[in-house]
Amino acid sequence: MKPRNIILDVDTGTDDAIAIMLAALHADINLLGCTTVNGNVDVEHTTQNTLRVLGLLDRGDIPVHVGVSRPIVRWDTPRPRKGATLVSAAHGTLLPLPETTLVASSGSAVDFLIETYRQATDEIVLVPTAPLSNIAAALLLYPKLVDLVPEVVIMGGGHAVANMTASAEFNIWADPEAAAIVFAAGFRKITLVPLDATHAAKISEADCAQLVASGTKAGHAAAKLIGRRIDAHSEGTGGGQAAAPVHDALVVASIIDETILTSRPAHVAVETANVLTIGRTVIDIRERGAQAPNARVAFDADEGKFAKLLISTLSKAS
Repeated sequence: MKPRNIILDVDTGTDDAIAIMLAALHADINLLGCTTVNGNVDVEHTTQNTLRVLGLLDRGDIPVHVGVSRPIVRWDTPRPRKGATLVSAAHGTLLPLPETTLVASSGSAVDFLIETYRQATDEIVLVPTAPLSNIAAALLLYPKLVDLVPEVVIMGGGHAVANMTASAEFNIWADPEAAAIVFAAGFRKITLVPLDATHAAKISEADCAQLVASGTKAGHAAAKLIGRRIDAHSEGTGGGQAAAPVHDALVVASIIDETILTSRPAHVAVETANVLTIGRTVIDIRERGAQAPNARVAFDADEGKFAKLLISTLSKAS
């Protein structure tokens, strides 16, 4: 089977890093580039983290383009992030990976997206696992982009699960206006992988032990990063659970094996005004609105398949 071409749009923290590893190392994926954006941390650090991951994998052939440094409308996220939060505990600022001599490519992320799709002769799946600022900015600059992208697979949002506020998931909350633009743009195919699915397919301490036992650089690094997520989620919930979601990696895994997700069509819109629910993905599963479905939304995932795919891929790396 011919590998699927993808572009990853990332705000690289721990789960983006695992997603990059999976995409860069799996034979069924051809990772054409990474675009970075403000999100888990500022864009300078998301870029450096992305470069560190690719340096660890000896994949300096994959270009990294620096993207938008703030939300497209707001000067900051809907409310300032202060103190220790689950986001900072899970990611930190710089990932604990070796420094690298790799540097970002010339040209902005937005220009890279537009020009890559304008020149493409084969299909390229766009995979944003971060706030959607780069994608919205590209659409505003070049509206025809919507006709050139065959599929967008987004990690973000939630229906019954939230993590930034009582109503909102971080990626959508961090730039709700950008997310609203993307979902209203008219892409021919959007798959949304929200927290409902990612929390159904967690990676455990036992899975991390298998990654370490593989003896590969990728396995060791992934186990360390996932271990940080497990610690953060245990503290955040007070439950001492020995597993955590690795949201962004699940998205890449679902491109490799679509049977990992259980999804259904639904209309998705984003709340941009209400103080209490800003950034909420309003997923019309009961078809109460007048608008037709604009996405397939994953509500469940196969934890066993995901873990097996992740471990087998990172265990084969050098």
